[in-house]
Amino acid sequence: MSFEKTPSGTHGTRAPSGSNAFTRFIGRMMTKSHRRNGDRFMGMDLLYLTTVGVKTGQKRQNPLARFPDGDGSWLVVASLGGSARNPSWYHNIAAHPDQVWIEVAGDHFRVTAEQLDWEPREVAWQRIIDSQPRYAGYQTKTDRVLPILRPSPAQNP
Repeated sequence: MSFEKTPSGTHGTRAPSGSNAFTRFIGRMMTKSHRRNGDRFMGMDLLYLTTVGVKTGQKRQNPLARFPDGDGSWLVVASLGGSARNPSWYHNIAAHPDQVWIEVAGDHFRVTAEQLDWEPREVAWQRIIDSQPRYAGYQTKTDRVLPILRPSPAQNP
């Protein structure tokens, strides 16, 4: 499944400028901490998204807040804390939509990621900011539309 990427904005919070050995180490340490804390961070339930890097072709894992979507699936927001640019994992999904996996509560599976638009996005956005108002704050920091994706278990070919 593919989608049309939303454009970057012209302003937003300052986001880290790429991956290096130190940031990857910190990321691994934070993931271990999240796992010890029941896959939770700042009062939010997490999932672990694995994508294939656009430039490197290597698998990359990111812990992301997950929001229930009512039918056993989840929603994730490509917020990057209100940055002017979309997170790397978002670009990775767009480039390699057939190479996306998630882990939830110890279960690993391949997924396809649908980007929500129009009314479905607005309904999902309201549920997200009702449960985690910090996301409304992220949106006020940038002029880009924060993409909302629904990863769903992939169908076997």
